Amino acid sequence: MIYKATEENIAKAGKILKNGGVVAIPTETVYGLAANALDKKAVAKIFAAKGRPADNPLIVHITDAKDIEKYAYPNEKAAALAKKFWPGPLTMILPKKECIPNIVSAGLDTVAIRCPSHPVARAIINAAEVPLAAPSANISGHPSPTTGQHVIDDLNGKVDMILVGPDCKTGIESTIIDL
Repeated sequence: MIYKATEENIAKAGKILKNGGVVAIPTETVYGLAANALDKKAVAKIFAAKGRPADNPLIVHITDAKDIEKYAYPNEKAAALAKKFWPGPLTMILPKKECIPNIVSAGLDTVAIRCPSHPVARAIINAAEVPLAAPSANISGHPSPTTGQHVIDDLNGKVDMILVGPDCKTGIESTIIDL
């Protein structure tokens, strides 16, 4: 259940995510609790593990700014911000496309999207071959986790895998811009 972020374990995390599982992953901001953003049953597992209210939307993580167009309707401002700040701790709220399940957006017509810079997070997204919905990997109401031990303390036994990688550099959630 608890693994170091090696190439082999990143590939294992990718398979778990592809198959509807939930994996805690490091990002540059805080640890995230990831599931396939296009699979509403997998995303529901995030809410269950965290005890997160269903009216609280999730952030979709991608590895390439070009992928915005697959999941949302970007505008010129989004393109400019992505070019300047991605990969990195910037989340943009944009009109969503039909492929994003309502559970991800809490029923809103928009979706939050970001492209993390953490090498392990990027490798996991690429291994999963799907965008990942990933709020912070903690019990709702607890402080956001910045180390693997924080995640273990909150979620051990509640998720399919905890991948412990280099600790989070930023230590706070990403900046969110509503476009």
